[in-house]
Amino acid sequence: MVDVKNRWALITGAARGIGYLTAKLMAERGCNLILHSRDESHTAKIISEVSKAGVKAYAVSAELSDPDSVKAMLEKIDSFGKDIDIVMNNAGMQVAYRNDYFKTPVEDYTKSFNINTIAPAMICYHFMPKMIERGFGRIINTTSGITLEPEQAGYSASKAALDKITIDLGSKVEGTDVMINLTDPGWCRTDLGGPNAPNAPESAIPGIAVGAFVDDKKSGRYLNAPYFTGMTLEEAVAKAEAEFDSPYRK
Repeated sequence: MVDVKNRWALITGAARGIGYLTAKLMAERGCNLILHSRDESHTAKIISEVSKAGVKAYAVSAELSDPDSVKAMLEKIDSFGKDIDIVMNNAGMQVAYRNDYFKTPVEDYTKSFNINTIAPAMICYHFMPKMIERGFGRIINTTSGITLEPEQAGYSASKAALDKITIDLGSKVEGTDVMINLTDPGWCRTDLGGPNAPNAPESAIPGIAVGAFVDDKKSGRYLNAPYFTGMTLEEAVAKAEAEFDSPYRK
């Protein structure tokens, strides 16, 4: 299992919900953090909390729907002079639930793809070559298990596109110590999941972060967080390494 102590991780959407809980988990393991939100003031609480855990933390902001804003955030991260070892593309947006799905507006797709596909792809393309050069890196892209629901077509299609990007990139680093995998917190009671979701956000811990700790040189996997609910991190990592093979070996 990877020791993340003194490494640096970028977590998008870290001000609340799953991103907030992930930041706390990583800090407990001694990982330094760069925490994204739409406004740096939104991460003040989690920055204070993880700093008390003895790790270093920076806040960055970007509107992920705007590629120029994402680019500016990446430039700011570079200015910190830190090697980003772990990227957790957690932030996402679900635009609407369309009962009359034949009238799904184009904007459902453009907004969803900008935030859920293009922004995480930009982040991957920025940091992954540097990880390859250094010979170490972990990227975890958050996807969704929603299927057969045209009511949520913009959201599910954007996540399916992110799946494709992740699996295709993974084929280029399979067998190396740079790994890119997928995760899904499940349907949780967050701002995205809504108040009627069946699962507490805490149910996604530690599974949501397993991809940062696996050490078996396999990429392209769907490490669905509910598979690991109730386990210790060590148990979850062992399960992931033993039971989840990469798609390139089939």
